[in-house]
Amino acid sequence: MAGWLDHIVITVSDLGVSTQFYDEVLTLIGFRRIRDVPEGPLWAGERIEVGLQKARAGHARNHDRYSPGLHHLAFGAPDHAAVDHMYQALVSLGVEILDPPTTYDRYSLGYYAVFFADPDGIKLEYVYTPKWPTE
Repeated sequence: MAGWLDHIVITVSDLGVSTQFYDEVLTLIGFRRIRDVPEGPLWAGERIEVGLQKARAGHARNHDRYSPGLHHLAFGAPDHAAVDHMYQALVSLGVEILDPPTTYDRYSLGYYAVFFADPDGIKLEYVYTPKWPTE
């Protein structure tokens, strides 16, 4: 039995702004918007869904990836060039780049990623891993 994530729902402060952001970004990496439910929009990838939900009134605050909760969310890239293409697209969209594309061999040989932020400051990653780590 292999493990995988089925879906993730991200709580956002402004559903309209975040829907536009994720519509642009997720489409770039191969997701498609499949429906809108009362809580918010849903996108489907090959084996995972991503959804958005508006934060409750009075609960919106800046995301802190160093507090308990989500540190960052990484999406897989098919190759090195896809990471570079995504970086250029993010720059043209005016997305905040946290770390431009570079190699992180400490994670896995050839691990190549770009890190960026969503409108609420949630750290996102687009990564190519040529050899999936098994240990």
